Amino acid sequence: MRRVKCCALNSDEGPHVPIFKENGFEVLPGNRDRNFFNEDELINELRGCGAVIAGSEPYTRKVIEASPELRVIARSGVGFDAVDLAACDEHKVVVTTTPGVNHHAVAEHTLAMLMAVARGFPDQHQRVVEGRWKRIAYPRIMGTTLGLVGLGRIGQAVATRAVGIGMRVVACEPYPDMDFAENWGIELLDLDSLLETADYVSIHSPLLPETRGFMNAARFAQMKSGSVFINTARGALVNENDLIAALKSGHIRAAALDVFTKEPLDVSSPLTKMSNVLLAGHVAGLDIESHRDTLIMAAETVIGLHDGEWPDHCIQNLKGCSDWSW
Repeated sequence: MRRVKCCALNSDEGPHVPIFKENGFEVLPGNRDRNFFNEDELINELRGCGAVIAGSEPYTRKVIEASPELRVIARSGVGFDAVDLAACDEHKVVVTTTPGVNHHAVAEHTLAMLMAVARGFPDQHQRVVEGRWKRIAYPRIMGTTLGLVGLGRIGQAVATRAVGIGMRVVACEPYPDMDFAENWGIELLDLDSLLETADYVSIHSPLLPETRGFMNAARFAQMKSGSVFINTARGALVNENDLIAALKSGHIRAAALDVFTKEPLDVSSPLTKMSNVLLAGHVAGLDIESHRDTLIMAAETVIGLHDGEWPDHCIQNLKGCSDWSW
């Protein structure tokens, strides 16, 4: 069935829509009043759809089993941890991503958040708003050490920008690009050494069974006293309660977080009340240009799959599947 639902943020309009229509697809817009769907809402949204342009909503086993006509989940982005791949495999639903499109957006967002918390913007803003005028000096960023946990496409984009503002960059990466590291003067370290060395620790790792919750109390204790923590990767990489404890103790000076263990973040979370924490709503990869390009790439992937193509670089499951059809 050539019906596609657009659930990704602001995806019911844009250059991908005419691409679908020119190829004979009926485009069903998502609910304009919602940026995020729970399971039951998503099941209702997917009725009668063969494909979905997906955001970060939960494609759980319950959703997959209740959507028998669904053939493709095309993520508008590179992460797919909100998708139950095992259920998709069982029900022959292809899961795709849009690699190589939004890494510059994430890198810019990461550096913006780093500089904002480094110079105390959250607290300074609130002081001015409340009439508590006080000039406070903060440490210079140039000459400090940035530790990147992950040196893939996004980590590399962060690294080049950090070098450009005079930071020393160290990185932990299981499969490093040695030429890149050498050309940009990046020292490769193991995780323990990186945490003990860096003034700023920024996470750019994928969410895997072995990385889930790896930033815990023990890891935060390894970080330098007064260091800053940044996470624009995935919330589940971090034990949030342990981070909150490290922030309250003062061992971690500040944190900048774009992602959380549970999204949307509960407004009652202690993180929302800390003057040394900067929060954003999982938007690091969402600049206008990247959002446009991910939607176009997702649309082209869906159309290609319908026409019998099999873009391995975009597909995250059903590898080598010979009996998939739409």
